[in-house]
Amino acid sequence: MMHLGLFIAGEGHHIAAWRDPRARSGASQDIQHFAELARIGERGCFDLLFTADTQAVFYGDDTEQWRRTTQASRLEPITLFSALSMVTEHIGLVCTATTTYLEPYHVARQFASLDKISGGRAGWNLVTSSAPAEAYNFGFDGHPSHEDRYDRAGEFAEVVLGLWDSWQAGAVIEDQDSGIYFDPDKLHRLNHKGKHFSVRGPLTVHPSPQGRPVIVQAGQSEAGRNLAARTAEVIFTVQQDKDEARAFYADIGTRAAAYGRGPGTIKIMPGLLPVVGKTRAQAQEKLETLQSLIHPELGLARLSAMLGTDLSGFDQDGPLPDLPQSAEQPGRQKVVSELARRENLTIRQLYQRVTGVRGHRVLCGTAEEIANSMEDWYRSGAADGFNIMSLTYPDELNQFVDEVIPILRTKGLYRSRYEGRTLRENLGLSTPG
Repeated sequence: MMHLGLFIAGEGHHIAAWRDPRARSGASQDIQHFAELARIGERGCFDLLFTADTQAVFYGDDTEQWRRTTQASRLEPITLFSALSMVTEHIGLVCTATTTYLEPYHVARQFASLDKISGGRAGWNLVTSSAPAEAYNFGFDGHPSHEDRYDRAGEFAEVVLGLWDSWQAGAVIEDQDSGIYFDPDKLHRLNHKGKHFSVRGPLTVHPSPQGRPVIVQAGQSEAGRNLAARTAEVIFTVQQDKDEARAFYADIGTRAAAYGRGPGTIKIMPGLLPVVGKTRAQAQEKLETLQSLIHPELGLARLSAMLGTDLSGFDQDGPLPDLPQSAEQPGRQKVVSELARRENLTIRQLYQRVTGVRGHRVLCGTAEEIANSMEDWYRSGAADGFNIMSLTYPDELNQFVDEVIPILRTKGLYRSRYEGRTLRENLGLSTPG
């Protein structure tokens, strides 16, 4: 079956969604808004809810240009998803925690707690920080290099996975007569000593019904792909072209096999922003209305950050120049640069095209056209499913659930009810030994 994630983000995924007259004021800080989205997602039988995170209001030092966006107005995701676990029963809960500025024990304990609270529905989106400004919130004077961030991330993941295996099956005895609560031979210290971390363990949280949280990753650079092939069970990707998506899928499979991982152990889910209309022209009009609300200052600034180069000195109506490799997001830079070359886009056309949805694929059309395109990617080996984003919430999400999902079900591609109670069961992933 095709798998679907629901990528939730405040007023909507478009960078100008908050300017839409239908937008709900203050949605990015409103728990009732997110609870409504979670219930819609469960009504649509989505595999999981997902939210990204950044721990800085501004991406870089130039704060003026960021005053036009709500992208950094976020609730802390573990707290948010713990609350959402109480208003849902089946849908998975995947949120982000950075390996660059947090500590493995904190992350392991928080996600194990969310997994236990939710009955086995948690997943950790393992990322390295791409926002340099985060460094200043954690006592650092500068942001680590891409290479150093991924070196730390690999060891970080190793520690977290080790801590999640602290409690062996049958460790908790709870024998009231003898006064023995647990068998110390079945509670394991990690005793990790490495380049970046020294962590003894064990963890204070028992395993959930799914064994441990699902590992999700989103890196597209060489280092990101290697980390994903080694650790990830779900990969969120940024793909614009089906053939490139198929090549990425095959590449991850080859890399995973080198780590002794077989087919089906990693689910690949590109981001997709579907814009549904009664006609394709109506859907396109919806998108263009929001595109027109992207202020040029913001569009150019976001594109510059995405590509790792200040583009303000170039002609916005000229072609994208050759760029040095980004130190922050080389994988996304490659995808966006290739899109500009392939479609001969000017800088202005490029920021209108990609900054509204951070480079993800936008699909405008009727419900049937959108379902057909999703089927094509799925059946051609480009994806196991999609991480669905909506222009605005909740209207666009409701329309996708009410109009596109029934067509996917008619095609025999999508569930009508959840197969299991845990995220692993619904994704078709095995329970770790």
